[in-house]
Amino acid sequence: MRRALILMDLVAVLVFVSIGRSVHSHGLALAGIASTAWPFVLGLAAGWILVAARSRDPVLLLSGLVVLISTVALGMALRVVAGQGTAVVFVLVALAFLGAAMLGWRLCLVGLGRRRRAGRTS
Repeated sequence: MRRALILMDLVAVLVFVSIGRSVHSHGLALAGIASTAWPFVLGLAAGWILVAARSRDPVLLLSGLVVLISTVALGMALRVVAGQGTAVVFVLVALAFLGAAMLGWRLCLVGLGRRRRAGRTS
């Protein structure tokens, strides 16, 4: 189950990177996507390690916030180290898109869980 959840966050990062590269006419070659994605993927991994180390349910919104902040903060820091851009608007767009995606799927799963529990008690 945890692998599927990690994969959902990873897909969010890869979709974000692919949309950004496409919008800015940087192309969708695998090497280009990897070059843009690696800082965020490392940030994502750090966030998941933090969630696992604290034995938190990865579906909880708090866990999602930890993963989101780690992904964006560490991703942007690594982009600076790598000489890639980190304009304020880019940081805000990353927070908005990844926040909607990473917290969105968690909200859906929490809602489904509540709905299932309510169906059992009816």
